[in-house]
Amino acid sequence: MTAAGLTSVQAADLLKQAGPNLLPAEKPVPQWRKLWGELTHFFALMLWCAAGLAFLADMPQLGVAIIVVVLVNGVFAHIQQERAQHAAAKLRGLLPADVLVRRDGRVRKVHASELVINDLVLLAAGDRIPADVVLVTAASCTVDESMLTGESEPVPKAGGDPAWGGTFLVNGNAEAAVSATGARTRLAGIALLTSGAVSPPTPLSLELRRIVRVVASVALAIAAVFFLVSLLVGIQWRDSFLFAIGVAVALVPEGLLPTVTLSLAMGAQRMAARNALVRNLEAVETLGSTTFICTDKTGTLTQNRMNAVEVFTSQGEVHIAGDGYNPEGTVLGEGKDKAAETALAALAASQGRAELHEGQWRASGDPMEAAIDVLARRLTGAAGDGRVPSRRLPFDPGRRRESAIVGQDLFCKGAPEAVLPLCGAVPEPVGEQVHLMASRGLRVIAVARRKLEGAPDLWESRPAEDIERGLELLGLIGLHDPPRPDVGEVIRTARNAGLKLAMITGDHPGTGAAIAREIGLMGVPERVLEGTELPDDEQLLGALLDRDGVVVSRVSPEQKLRVARALQSRGHVVAMTGDGVNDGPALREADIGVAMGLSGTDVAREAADLVLLDDHFGTIVAAIEQGRATYANIHRFLTYHLTDNVAELTPFVIWALSGGQFPLALGVLQILALDIGTDLLPALALGAEQPGKRVLARPPERRHLMDRKLMVRVFCVLGPVEAVIEMAAFSAVLFGGGWDRGETPEPGLLMAASGAAFTAVVLGQLANAFACRSATVPPWRLGWGTNRLLAWAILAELGVLAACLFIPQLAAVLGQAPPAPAGLLVALSAVPAVLAADWAYKRIRGRSNHA
Repeated sequence: MTAAGLTSVQAADLLKQAGPNLLPAEKPVPQWRKLWGELTHFFALMLWCAAGLAFLADMPQLGVAIIVVVLVNGVFAHIQQERAQHAAAKLRGLLPADVLVRRDGRVRKVHASELVINDLVLLAAGDRIPADVVLVTAASCTVDESMLTGESEPVPKAGGDPAWGGTFLVNGNAEAAVSATGARTRLAGIALLTSGAVSPPTPLSLELRRIVRVVASVALAIAAVFFLVSLLVGIQWRDSFLFAIGVAVALVPEGLLPTVTLSLAMGAQRMAARNALVRNLEAVETLGSTTFICTDKTGTLTQNRMNAVEVFTSQGEVHIAGDGYNPEGTVLGEGKDKAAETALAALAASQGRAELHEGQWRASGDPMEAAIDVLARRLTGAAGDGRVPSRRLPFDPGRRRESAIVGQDLFCKGAPEAVLPLCGAVPEPVGEQVHLMASRGLRVIAVARRKLEGAPDLWESRPAEDIERGLELLGLIGLHDPPRPDVGEVIRTARNAGLKLAMITGDHPGTGAAIAREIGLMGVPERVLEGTELPDDEQLLGALLDRDGVVVSRVSPEQKLRVARALQSRGHVVAMTGDGVNDGPALREADIGVAMGLSGTDVAREAADLVLLDDHFGTIVAAIEQGRATYANIHRFLTYHLTDNVAELTPFVIWALSGGQFPLALGVLQILALDIGTDLLPALALGAEQPGKRVLARPPERRHLMDRKLMVRVFCVLGPVEAVIEMAAFSAVLFGGGWDRGETPEPGLLMAASGAAFTAVVLGQLANAFACRSATVPPWRLGWGTNRLLAWAILAELGVLAACLFIPQLAAVLGQAPPAPAGLLVALSAVPAVLAADWAYKRIRGRSNHA
């Protein structure tokens, strides 16, 4: 290895010998063990016990049926979990993993997996260290080793010090030689120790478990009550036990968890298709509850295509015009020589450059620094002056400036308020010019220099505060970052969705305010704050920020964290964007941390729940739209399933209230057939429902999964209507066949009546599936075929109904027969009855909402 790094041939040979720079793959859990887990959870164990008791009670058909339910649901849940894991693995592969190395005497970008021993890696603040390395050169470097040591304080590093793969370079710049890759890294050893660790359950999964456990407990309690009632009315314990099992099976939501998992996985996949990478599935649902977005300016609201358009010096103003990062451009105004001197000084304190790539000029590194490189080329006609700094004082959010020592000169660039106080006499027009340029939406940086006396070695180890003083101001550079073309429309969409917006930027308040006005983000009346103006009291800070269209400028990472906490204390669900090293705490603190995929640091992406692969503000709103749709899909499935449970439970209630005088309309095997035939496929189709047209036309709904509206719709509207039609169809066949109260109906008549009740429930659920597609709009306004999966699920449901009625062997096992014409006619009325009741409920609710 030389200072030029390895050659491509050397790197290729070493890669063949040592293998890719990848951590050892975690030993996968055997498929049989995963399936076993799906067959032995709380609900499955309950049903296994029921099956065993059914065999003991000499009811083999019931026992076999219950086992079939357990197996079908277990296999189904296993398949959906595997699909979710494969989707998550595919999404994780979208995260960038490129690093800069010196090979063949030049800087190249390679995939981290291609690193080999002795590769020279170039690291900048915010980068994840891709392998174990030894620092060759290090300028003001600190490394976050918390993932290895648990210590949150960054560790200072100098040349010759080791650094470990997986940690983060917090400050400074470094060049490092790779010392170990893949399985030989320190991180790999720790990974082996932690591979068996189990992640804690998320809030969403905890709530789902709570819901299902409550429903299961209620089912068991009601089953016990019916068992006792049946014994009291003189029914043998065997039949009483049959009734109790039927009640329990009717109420247990076997398919809830896998359906929700599939809905979240599909939501994450749809977000990925819209450039939003979800790092954990539960964040999909949380996105739907977001009420406040705190967004950066640069790159999110703007294009992050910096263009230096103005230079102000003591000789006057120079205006520059050009196309993007192409060095060709025009220069207008007096004082070109002084402007060129200012640009070269700023370039010496910068590392980003403009490069020609495949015929197009692009930014390499920081876009602002690339724009400074272009400015220097346009003013001088050459690519820099060849000077190489002997020491750099990197940018720091606290200092808000960056400096470099070149020979006997110190060059400094940064925020005007961070640089001007370090200069000697500053002419009065300079301050006015800063505000004037910022008011036009320009990002303003001040450029200064200092002549260093004595040997250069004297300045190599001195602290920044000793060097960055007594500066001579050279000039001001104004950079323009145009807003994204469609960001104004996206902001209007977000506001229509009931979201509050705030711009949190490190720029000058005038710059932030000008951009906010231009894109329509600024609220009325205007409120523009600086980080130093934020009150220390959290309640006061929350009250100050809890309004739409606030602009907070010159914000430090600590202040950004306080903003998130203050808004959360006001009850908001906060989405916070960030791309820098020090944004990590705020991204973790926010309910949804949003990192930039293109311009963000590895630290920010690691801390975030959502990564924007295009750095576009509109992608956040698109992700929120999908989050709301996923949340609505969970409600759709719950509504659908619980409505079915009401209809399944009603025959047992009527039988118990009549003291056994009124026959049981549905048996346990019929209920199991309903659960398999009506719940699974339509529920899956409802979980895949696309976002509605009005999902972003209303405020976010702050509620639990099982809220009052859902319970009213199920237990006061849809469920009772379905149950009434079910019992009416059953009674029509019974009384039409000459049955009198208290008599034991003939077996054939009872089977035909039970078939009518079964048909009514299936047809009612058919209509219910369409009704559940929206909580506000009737299905005919949505279009009957707009959810193709639901259309196929309904066809399958009708096929199951026909099989259960007209295949003699299957119908005999279920204890039913094709219904008489009167019963079939009543059963068919379940479709219009359910749709009419749903339409009336939606109209009444709509009127009350507008009252």
